[in-house]
Amino acid sequence: MCLISKPIVDGLERELVNRAHVIRLDTNSQLGQQIARRYGVSGLPTLLVFDGDGTPYYRQSGPPSRARVLEAIGEAGG
Repeated sequence: MCLISKPIVDGLERELVNRAHVIRLDTNSQLGQQIARRYGVSGLPTLLVFDGDGTPYYRQSGPPSRARVLEAIGEAGG
């Protein structure tokens, strides 16, 4: 994870306890590469928000916007 995104995602993870799961993937691992291909991730960092059914609801490439991510999670039912 890039140095700019890490503190933002760390903060989101703390803020979203019991509301949403934050999952980080190592795109250098085989599993991370498979999941990146599945969701069309071609640049890093990329943040995805899924709804309760597991469908991608929101996608952001580059350093994440805390406010927009929280908004998307709320809209997705989190």
